[in-house]
This record gives sequence, C-alpha cells and structure tokens, in this order.
Amino acid sequence: QVQLVESGGGLVQTGGSLRLSCAASRRTESSAAMGWFRQAPGKEREFVAAITWIAGRTRYADSVKGRFTISRDSAKNTMYLQMNSLKTEDTAVYYCAAGRLLITTAAAYNYWGQGTQVTVSS
Repeated sequence: QVQLVESGGGLVQTGGSLRLSCAASRRTESSAAMGWFRQAPGKEREFVAAITWIAGRTRYADSVKGRFTISRDSAKNTMYLQMNSLKTEDTAVYYCAAGRLLITTAAAYNYWGQGTQVTVSS
C-alpha cells in the first residue's frame, strides 16, 4: 500500500500563503495521480487540485484556480500545494490522496493521508 503524510498546515490571515506537502512512501500504478481534497465543518469533502506523476498534468477546482498551484518532486516522492491569496472560505482540513486517475471524485482515490488543518482568519 501507499502511505501518505501531509504537512504544512497552519494559521494564516486573509491574503496570506501556505505551502502544503504530501510525502508518499512509494509510487505504484494505483498512485499515478495525486490530489488534494478539503473538508470544512458541516460540508462535504471537496476536490481542490490533482496532478499526475509522469506527465505533470493538473486539474484545479474553479474555486482555487489562479490562487493555488499543485506541483510534485518525483525524486522526493512529494507533492506540494502552494496556496496564495487565501480566503476564509479556504479554511478546512486538507487531505492528500493517491489514485489511478486524474479525476475529481474522492471515492475514486485509494489512499489518503491523515489531513492537515488550514485556518484562514479575517
């Protein structure tokens, strides 16, 4: 199996930035794509961004497009989410996930990290 460990969450003011990291224990066919999801209190888990290891193809949720940038360092088996111009609406627990396809549905991802809290204050 693939183990995922997130880091980089924290407290930031509106307009600030944070960089999340997700370290994967290994890459397999079942982790060809890596993604970030988030879940705010009382809300469903929602897609944020995803990337493929080989080609670096990316997908973003409309709500974060232009503000967040997903990237990966294949040598380190690590995925990053650079979050700029943060809004209070971005407050959530952010989860790293791995799956076979670059899609936006949480149920399609096979492996999940423990989550890291991102809090944006006004």
